[in-house]
Amino acid sequence: MKSLAASMSAIAALGLAAIVSGDGAEGTMPALDGATAWLNSAPLSAKSLRGKVVLVNFWTYSCINNLRELPYLKAWAAKYKEAGLIVIGVHTPEFGFEKELGNVKEAISDLGVTFPVAVDSDHAIWAAFANQPASYFIDGKGRIRYHYFGEGAYEQSERVIQQLLRESGAQEVDGGAVRDSATGVEAPPGGDVRSPETYAGYLRTENFASPQRLAHDSPRTYEPPNSLALNQWGLNGLWSAGSEQDSLQAASGRVVFRFHARDLHMVLGPGKNGRPVRFKVTLNGSAPGEDHGSDCGRDGAGEIRQPRLYQLVRQQGRIEDATFEIEFLDPGIEIFSFTFG
Repeated sequence: MKSLAASMSAIAALGLAAIVSGDGAEGTMPALDGATAWLNSAPLSAKSLRGKVVLVNFWTYSCINNLRELPYLKAWAAKYKEAGLIVIGVHTPEFGFEKELGNVKEAISDLGVTFPVAVDSDHAIWAAFANQPASYFIDGKGRIRYHYFGEGAYEQSERVIQQLLRESGAQEVDGGAVRDSATGVEAPPGGDVRSPETYAGYLRTENFASPQRLAHDSPRTYEPPNSLALNQWGLNGLWSAGSEQDSLQAASGRVVFRFHARDLHMVLGPGKNGRPVRFKVTLNGSAPGEDHGSDCGRDGAGEIRQPRLYQLVRQQGRIEDATFEIEFLDPGIEIFSFTFG
């Protein structure tokens, strides 16, 4: 997710009233008829939503930035429901496994998402909004009055919701702001993040440091790097590199990454056979102890049962450069990306 500092400076200079003024409307709400399915709701349309204030949030369930937005979206949907707010999550997949409806259903159940979700597996709604990852705020007349790219600016976004609800005739709108008390992957990011999102697979990966080059769509035995600079990573074992993922062909296999952040996550899947894959995490050569993530224990042990984002490290003390290693004890695992927070 790119920095939004410049955009936010401009927004602050304009002021809230100017941002959501009728004269500054950003066009009308595009159609939602490109959805391949709707979850938690019958199909909705721009026409059926007239008279409601609508928040359209584009997300995908394995993205850490989207997951950290969820506590606010869920809270706003509940807090302002009676005042006339409709929150719609447009689930637009990044990875192939996120296009599978069963995976999306399981994810929104596990995440406690109860507001309507438009499944946008063909990216049709995304294209209609000419989009980047964003939230769009739409008034009762169907006009887009404000948008925000990425996560953050939650108090300002909530003030926009409140103003649009008042314009639509809501009599009692709570002027307070939601506070995030989420834990696990939905918790706010820590400071001092110096490691970028990094992809596996051969199309988008960067800083791959194993001595062997990635072989496209064919098995190859990889050796770990002799040393790692910050943000370099490597493989060990028999892996096959696909366009968006690396797949372990035989147990056991390891992944190493030198990073600087409080949290380390990986997007992982059990592979095509669907069998659970056991793993063991170490941090600087030892079990993570109190620095373990929500998806493994103090001893670093855990299991991959479904394709999603896994939190593997959450450091409790001072943040310094650290070496993460994960060993997969069973074949079949697919690794898609690393994200930090």
